[in-house]
Amino acid sequence: MLPSSIQISGGPLSGAEVRDICRGLRDNAVRLLSLRGCRLCDRDFGRICRALAGATSLAQLNLNLGVVSSPSRIKQLAEALRTNRSIQSLFLHGSPLTDAGLALLNPALTLHPALVALDLGDCMLGDEAINLICGLLPPDGAKSGLKELTLSANPDITPKGWSRLAIAVAHSSQVRVLNLDYNPLGDHVAGMLAVAVASSRTLEVLDLESTGLTNQSAQTLLDMVENYPTALRSLVLAENSISPELQQQICDLLSEGEEEEEVAGGPGHTQEGERGREPAAHPRGSSSWMCPSDPSSQMVLMTSGLGDSLLAETEM
Repeated sequence: MLPSSIQISGGPLSGAEVRDICRGLRDNAVRLLSLRGCRLCDRDFGRICRALAGATSLAQLNLNLGVVSSPSRIKQLAEALRTNRSIQSLFLHGSPLTDAGLALLNPALTLHPALVALDLGDCMLGDEAINLICGLLPPDGAKSGLKELTLSANPDITPKGWSRLAIAVAHSSQVRVLNLDYNPLGDHVAGMLAVAVASSRTLEVLDLESTGLTNQSAQTLLDMVENYPTALRSLVLAENSISPELQQQICDLLSEGEEEEEVAGGPGHTQEGERGREPAAHPRGSSSWMCPSDPSSQMVLMTSGLGDSLLAETEM
């Protein structure tokens, strides 16, 4: 039997649903488990964590929107991740982790052999958390690390924290997608990120929607795209004080670079497994904008691998 996808969004989990989830995990029959916004008691959360600890087919785990709601649940999830060896994508968007909670999770995240995508958006993180996250973006050749990182809506991170992240991104040999939308970055931090993008050989997608940028940032980013060869293909600048003309110039340059790669036989895809990420309405109209899709709002159980696009490269 092919591994299935279980997606339940919102509302309380029944005892029967918890039993079915645990049975599917123990039988290695679940590839994607999404409990986005679900309500369940601590006992049932612990049962699910114990089941996913030994699951070998589980590749994506979505606990977005407050499922991991207490220090005790953070500890249970960390214990499960220390044993699990299969999870490649972990989504905790909207969980009240704080720096202290991430410190509990960090040893398991650092040692996990398969993790490549992590969503910590809206998790009440600060600079101490950034110090830990940088350890998940090891320098060139050090070890495998994250390919996709989401830190949306963590306003307590200061410019000092963002500068440290920019340095880690510049030296990472893995990260391809970086989502920093809805943080008060401002032009100074954007300038540091432009240097990081120019230095990175792998970063393809950068989301800076609603981050307090102005034409000053846009001009810096335009100069970077125009004068330095980078891997960047998608740059989201919506909901900033940036003129449409500057946005269009950046968009055109990124589109030209993508067309040149396609002509040369380079890779032609930019999708990075957005299924678990919380939706944000990015404007479209060109190939330089990305719009993540919203997961199903109902319980879904279906065979074969939702999320295979994110996992295919890792499994090759």
